[in-house]
Amino acid sequence: MTLRASFRHAYPGFALAADLTLPMHGVSALFGPSGSGKTTLLRLMAGLERAADGSLALGATVWQDATRFVPAHQRPIGFVFQDARLFPHLSVRQNLAYGQRRAGAGGAIEVMAERLGITHLLARKPDRLSGGEAQRVAIARALLTEPRILMMDEPLAALDAARKAEILPYLERLHAEANIPILYVSHSFDEVARLADHLVLLDGGRVVAAGSLVELTTRLDLPLAHRAEAEAIINAQVVAHDAAFHLTCVGFSGEKLWLSLHEAPIGSVVRVRVRARDVSLTLAPQTGTSILNILPATLTDLGGESDSQVMIGLDVGGTRLLSRVTRKSVSLLGLVPGVRVFAQIKGVAIVE
Repeated sequence: MTLRASFRHAYPGFALAADLTLPMHGVSALFGPSGSGKTTLLRLMAGLERAADGSLALGATVWQDATRFVPAHQRPIGFVFQDARLFPHLSVRQNLAYGQRRAGAGGAIEVMAERLGITHLLARKPDRLSGGEAQRVAIARALLTEPRILMMDEPLAALDAARKAEILPYLERLHAEANIPILYVSHSFDEVARLADHLVLLDGGRVVAAGSLVELTTRLDLPLAHRAEAEAIINAQVVAHDAAFHLTCVGFSGEKLWLSLHEAPIGSVVRVRVRARDVSLTLAPQTGTSILNILPATLTDLGGESDSQVMIGLDVGGTRLLSRVTRKSVSLLGLVPGVRVFAQIKGVAIVE
């Protein structure tokens, strides 16, 4: 099943023209700079705003077309705003009960509270919650409505770094355990890289690209591959742990990476992020080096970065990596598409 959306919508000084099809599983992120149309598109899909020209269908169920418009309160969606928007006069338990009543039978409050780590907060009023706690309550309330889709509009934007770090593990757990699709709006690529499966890139009210997060982050024709923190994202499997040296070995595409010790059990899948600046290239495998990860690769493409730097796309057994090197290195090593190289990656540089 897919969500098919097409909208034409204008404000003074801004116009949105977006057509997209989203998978109804995992996390689909709407990502782009401020003013790119992310929140507007999400609100149109939620029915919180109405476009003069728009259509939206979830599978065979039409929520909007030329002849009909299902209002937001009649759509089976859960919506989490930037601010928690809890009822201030109600306790956490009562806020959750409101969501439960909206769904009829609804899910169990205690089960949902445990999932979001808010059991100890059930008796509190919203004014006694931190920003991260309040957002977890808001997410739990939205899920208790038993929605067919959960929509989240920059839920971490109003939080400081400490509160973001507090709530992200719960969002990652929700990603792993939720059996409903999630549409997630953010201008923070760090959040997107940790949570998303599918990515929609927006700029100036237009869809620049849409597809797998893993694929779009390494396409040299897209801006993501030219950010200062450009990176490849790899879904790898935990192969072994080396407790003596506090290292974990993960496998992908027939190759292995050593990284800092990870608590995930052997056999589990983890998301590994390898930044382009941390990948150096050599024409022959090196010995007598402190670098633990030396992977055979094929150079696939090059993209201009600046007068001094070049971004290089690599294929490692079917998995894409990026490497940012100097133009002088490209010249000295004769780096052109098709050349076989070895990618060197420090284990301490890998972002888990």
